[in-house]
Amino acid sequence: MTQAMGDARQARAASAMRGRRHLKETLEGYLWASPWIIGFVVFIAAPMLASIYLSFADYDMANPPRFIGLDNFTELLGDRLILKTLIITTFFALGTVPTGLLMGLILAIVVNMNVRGVTFWRTVYYLPAVMPAVAYAQLWGWMFNRDFGLINAALRWLFGIQGPAWLTDERWILPSLIFMTFWGVGGSMIINLAGLQSIPTHLYEAAAIDGATGWNRFWSITVPMMSPVIFFNLVIGLISAMQAFTIIFLLTNSGQREDGMTFMIYLYKNAFGALRMGYASAMAWVLFAYILILTLFVFRSATSWVYYEGQLQNTR
Repeated sequence: MTQAMGDARQARAASAMRGRRHLKETLEGYLWASPWIIGFVVFIAAPMLASIYLSFADYDMANPPRFIGLDNFTELLGDRLILKTLIITTFFALGTVPTGLLMGLILAIVVNMNVRGVTFWRTVYYLPAVMPAVAYAQLWGWMFNRDFGLINAALRWLFGIQGPAWLTDERWILPSLIFMTFWGVGGSMIINLAGLQSIPTHLYEAAAIDGATGWNRFWSITVPMMSPVIFFNLVIGLISAMQAFTIIFLLTNSGQREDGMTFMIYLYKNAFGALRMGYASAMAWVLFAYILILTLFVFRSATSWVYYEGQLQNTR
């Protein structure tokens, strides 16, 4: 009996010790994670909650928010620029994302070749992706200039024609902005390059032994093995394109012309131009819902074209 009681006390003591150790490890984990947790709460969660409230309020930064219910969202339905800027933003994304994915993959294949000076070219192609947005915009603003820009100068010299006013002509604003983004595909290239270098070389060797051509190896090995990377770039590129702001804002003179006004620029003009913070918050949540729908559609489609080797092995 005494022995049993002693064993029970030892078990309780061991259990209590394990509990204290677990509590200590948990507290240490939260302590190390606290910088991220604090940053998330202060800079992401709190602003999102404030934006939700302001979307149902009238707020001009000079006076306290005044709750007005669904009035902001009702006004959105009658604002013709909401639909127009959303369409422009969608066309901007459709023009930049697919082409950017293709160019990033092609550049990655090129710089993945074992040729002399490949490190230099990787650096050259990647540099525009890390250039400050203001410098990026200033450079392209000069290149697109109608009178002394490099693009129109090349058109006059090569073909003897006068180029258009790229950033003020309503027919050329959107194509110019789309073309400008291709200069920054270096970020996508680096991600694709990492994916290419992770493909097992024995797959290509086996295909070559079987007599597969270069195109067959690319289509049957490279594309399926790269599909998760392409999917990642697609999602990130889509979200980024739908929220594009800084460079477009600088190149289009703060979105003075409606033909070059994306949704984010119109949101900015309402928030900081007209000081309609509540209306701008409602616009932000409309854009969030639109991006969410597009992203969910991309994720739904991924089941038919994204290849995961682990999933294939699990089905065998």
